[in-house]
Amino acid sequence: MTIGNWRKAVTAMAVAGGALFASAADARVPAGIWANPSNTVQVRFAPCGRGRDAQLMCGTVVWASEQAKADAARGSSPRLVGTELFTDFEEQEPGRWAGTVYIPDIGREVEGTITQVDARTLVGEGCLLGRLGCREQRWRRIK
Repeated sequence: MTIGNWRKAVTAMAVAGGALFASAADARVPAGIWANPSNTVQVRFAPCGRGRDAQLMCGTVVWASEQAKADAARGSSPRLVGTELFTDFEEQEPGRWAGTVYIPDIGREVEGTITQVDARTLVGEGCLLGRLGCREQRWRRIK
């Protein structure tokens, strides 16, 4: 094998290896659109971050009912669609993520977790203060 062919082969393997790594990282993220229990908000979960943070997950509102928009506006979030509700969620163990949750109705961020129960169900949990004011929601995949 000539040096030119060797370089081409190494480059091809590096590109293929990078694509496999990216696919494996993305596969762990429950990517897609998910709806809250009352179907008043829909969030797109997707990988976010760059470099070594590329395995973080974020969730951005892609649709909201008029009532959800009004509730968010009263809580200091005048524009709900486009708002990132789930920020920098990092996988703690397979299927369980931890990060920051923005609650638009009250204009606050809290630490929270997301657990993927199955291919169509996520359970989100967060507490306002320590273990007080805790809430759990079951989100379902719609796309």
